Amino acid sequence: MIRNPVLPGFNPDPSFLRVGEDYYLATSTFEWFPGVQIHHSRDLVNWRLAARPLDRAGLLDMRGEPDSCGVWAPCLSHDGERFWLVYTDVKRYDGSFKDAPNYITCAERVEEPWSDPWHVNSSGFDPSLFHDDGRKWFVNMRWNHRGKGSGCNPAHDAFDGILLQEWSPERGLVGEVTNIFPGTDRGLTEAPHLFKRDGWYYLTTAEGGTGYDHAVTMARARDIRGPYETHPAKHVITAKGTDGPIQRTGHGQYVETHWGGIITAS
Repeated sequence: MIRNPVLPGFNPDPSFLRVGEDYYLATSTFEWFPGVQIHHSRDLVNWRLAARPLDRAGLLDMRGEPDSCGVWAPCLSHDGERFWLVYTDVKRYDGSFKDAPNYITCAERVEEPWSDPWHVNSSGFDPSLFHDDGRKWFVNMRWNHRGKGSGCNPAHDAFDGILLQEWSPERGLVGEVTNIFPGTDRGLTEAPHLFKRDGWYYLTTAEGGTGYDHAVTMARARDIRGPYETHPAKHVITAKGTDGPIQRTGHGQYVETHWGGIITAS
């Protein structure tokens, strides 16, 4: 029996990954070093701390950063050969700080030393990497600096939708940039994750901020660039309006189990 939370204590922003019959959860560490915690399980019940990959200044240098900055919302993925970790190093908390540097590193095993990072961009935060038929796609929220009334989502002008662009280790970001999802009327759209099943691309995002309005929103499309249609219920995970003991659920990711079911971490 799974007892929630499976990782008690401070383990926010889980990125959920399956490789064969092995399951991994990568979580934010903010200003704590080494950066990112990766837990491993074979049964989804018992979890062990497997790695803290950002363990040297070449991967994470947080000198001078204020509280609540540092590593936000990592994304752990696997392309069939290597593990890939995407992470944001937030340098400022106040003001228009959201254009923080986003990095990618990789390793053959999570317990081994991770590669020196690629700096991908400094656009928004909470990015992720999706592997599809030999290609890699980078997705992140875009921070809008243009002012009130100029954003893609009227609920919150600064959160300007989810950008998609192809990425490779050799060439970096290449090709067309597409804003694939402006978000719903809850706004504050961030933390995108893509997965594919039965010919559909599914996009999950966090919306509503990290307070009591927090939610996981889902949309899908036949083409990775869209158009994406929002789930009829919009928010497939949220505790808004409930009096349950667990509140503010909203940053999450789905995986397909090795027996064919779908489960989520949030």
